[in-house]
Amino acid sequence: MTSLFVHPVLAQTGAQIVDFPWAAISPELVLFGVGILALLLDTAGVTPTGRNNRNRLQASFVAGGVILACCGAAYWQNASTSGSNVPLLAGIVAIGAVVQFGLTAWLKDTPRRLGAVISFLGFAAALGVTIWQWQTYAGQLVAVSGGQDAVALVGTDSLLAGMAAVDGVALFTRFSVCLAGMITIPIGFAYMEERQIHRGEYYPLLLFAATGMTLLAAANDLILVFIAVEILSLALYVMAGLAKRDLNSQESAMKYFLLGAFSSALLLYGIALCYGVAGSTNIPEVGRALASLTAPDGLTVVALVMLLVGFAFKTALVPFHFWTPDVYQGAPTPVTGFMAAATKAAAFAAFVRVFVGALAPLQWIWAPVIIGVAVVTMIGGAVLAIVQTDVKRILAYSAVAHAGYVAIGLVSISPLGADGTRNAGRESVGAILLYLLVYTFMSVGSFGVVAFFERRLKKAVTLDDLRGLGRRYPQPAMAMGLFLISLAGIPGTAGFTAKFAIFRAGIDAGQLLLVIVGVVSSVIAAFFYLRIIASMFVEDESTASLAIADPPRSDAAMLGIGLAAVAVVVLGVLPGALVSLAQQAGTFAG
Repeated sequence: MTSLFVHPVLAQTGAQIVDFPWAAISPELVLFGVGILALLLDTAGVTPTGRNNRNRLQASFVAGGVILACCGAAYWQNASTSGSNVPLLAGIVAIGAVVQFGLTAWLKDTPRRLGAVISFLGFAAALGVTIWQWQTYAGQLVAVSGGQDAVALVGTDSLLAGMAAVDGVALFTRFSVCLAGMITIPIGFAYMEERQIHRGEYYPLLLFAATGMTLLAAANDLILVFIAVEILSLALYVMAGLAKRDLNSQESAMKYFLLGAFSSALLLYGIALCYGVAGSTNIPEVGRALASLTAPDGLTVVALVMLLVGFAFKTALVPFHFWTPDVYQGAPTPVTGFMAAATKAAAFAAFVRVFVGALAPLQWIWAPVIIGVAVVTMIGGAVLAIVQTDVKRILAYSAVAHAGYVAIGLVSISPLGADGTRNAGRESVGAILLYLLVYTFMSVGSFGVVAFFERRLKKAVTLDDLRGLGRRYPQPAMAMGLFLISLAGIPGTAGFTAKFAIFRAGIDAGQLLLVIVGVVSSVIAAFFYLRIIASMFVEDESTASLAIADPPRSDAAMLGIGLAAVAVVVLGVLPGALVSLAQQAGTFAG
């Protein structure tokens, strides 16, 4: 068990390796299992003659009985094993089975509310399992470098024949995905109800997409990377087209499906070529095989290009971003927010793992290419956002620019930093993870406010529609302003902390010019962020704004928006703990 970024002295402390192999993907099992349960409860209540709540309760009872039987068998087999965690976990899962039956009995007459509650608890349970994994592996690695103080890091492990990794990157990315899901659910519940597109499959699809994302972050094998990409992509394709009567939604789903299938084909082709070169699809083994090559041949370079294009599409790097504005604009807004935040976090986690793990020996080839791509992405995303009038398209191009900022961290992961030390890699990985988590709150929160206003206007929100809404709806407007200034990187917000970390990592790695481009892009982006704020608080209300109906006094969406806003403020004012956790997470299994 090693870490790619901890040098030159690496010590393994007393480890508490989990005593059953599937523990490596426990969060994925929780998300997938709750997704199946939510789907079962929704479909069980639908009969040819209409809705039958009794069938739903019976399905919940049967599912609970099966879960309890499995838990009992696991407990009986491991009760006599000293120090085993299985009996405790079996008891927790059994309690969950009882809870789901109680919720079904209570909410059987409101199936959509039942699906939302169960899905929220599913994300919370997956988050809890991830915290348990973090506590198990935290501090197992100790790095000592150049006379500096020892740094405790998250331990690493490879399970399931080396296909799944338990390390800092996987665990921290799971935090981002689970928190994105928990914030999205209340926002999506209110939005889907208002637009009358609240379908039972929305919550299972959300959970299945999250399963693919967390699995992608933990994938330590190229085959598992492809499987995870397809799991999350198929769910997102359907979610983008949930508004069946909205032609824009259907168009976005079709574009996303066609371009996503094309990028997946390129990714798979790159994996196949990589296997042909290295003789393995295991990421660390591919890295060792490529390191033994005296010089890369044409097949190796083509494999590198195919993998780069596949990941660039998933992370919306220019020029592979062309799907982003159309898909973000047409998809239901809560889906857009979840897609923008969680997909980016998972895709960049896999991007980093593959390129600095398997393709690290070829860094002299791909690093200059990504530097060029990052420059074009940061400037292009910011400039193109200025000319947009649709708020979702503005945020879409903003997401493109932010992908460029994360790319600064990717090219900053190098064996030696500018100061000659070997900590640049670990610190750069920590900066990427920190940025992606902070961006999760900013992105889901900002799209949540857009969804709030969309429900009032009954149409897509433009800059003209926002005029004067800050005085009429101060709470969501102030939250939107907070998210925007955080996206701009204004001091005192979480966005400033994240940008400072990523720019510092770039400077430490000798990427000063790239950081300067990032600062210029941030200045350009501040213009359209402030433009939205000015429309809400400075300009007078338009005719469209005056026609908006008053919102209900209590709104589930404000819960999700409020959680994101609190996170942005707290992580901006008191960032120390999160920065420390992100730095501890700069480890890879291999």
